Amino acid sequence: MRTGLEGFSEHEIVELLLTLAIPRRDVKPAAKELVRRFGGLRGVLDAPIDDLRAVPGIGAVAPIALKMIRESAALYLLKGGEEAPFLGDAGKLVDFWRIRMGALRNETVEVAYLDAGHRLVRDGVETLAEGTVDRAALYPRRVVESALRRGAAAIVLAHNHPNGIATPSDADTMLTRAIVRALYTVSIRMLDHIIVAGGTHFLFTGGGSLEKKKKAPGGGGVWGGGGG
Repeated sequence: MRTGLEGFSEHEIVELLLTLAIPRRDVKPAAKELVRRFGGLRGVLDAPIDDLRAVPGIGAVAPIALKMIRESAALYLLKGGEEAPFLGDAGKLVDFWRIRMGALRNETVEVAYLDAGHRLVRDGVETLAEGTVDRAALYPRRVVESALRRGAAAIVLAHNHPNGIATPSDADTMLTRAIVRALYTVSIRMLDHIIVAGGTHFLFTGGGSLEKKKKAPGGGGVWGGGGG
């Protein structure tokens, strides 16, 4: 209570979390095995429920509790974003999307809708496309329609690369530019496009002008089915 969790090792933190779902039992061996098997606290929280249940001593309830903790953290970051101004800094959404999308096994495209003061509107994050392990099709028209429907003055786009490489592909770059142009015609700004890959991320602009950004090198997954 005095110092928080910084002085704890990762297996000790997992052990503390497990005690919430498995009281009055020694959960240290299970915590150590979870950390060993999934590579650390983040890996444990990102692991699928069925994989967690396969670890001896975990049972059926604890994996659900771990998922609830993870989702609560994502919701906490999202609600904090609704209350605080972004001031054009898309990086303030990075932590949210790293929790929300970092462990997804299929490519997913999401958008955050912002008002004129660059605050996240209420319930302002929407999933626009879900695809396969290396593709999620998205069309600029759908982004524009969704932004207009929400009354957004600006947006931040995000998608994930399940292969763990955050570097944008040529398709990522071309479609990003197409969406910027499409939004410009209806006076909506695209502040940034975030690519999440596990614990890493890539910001196309860091909050600057997408149109001034040079074309990024290829690599990573493709997410676009749209045109110009």
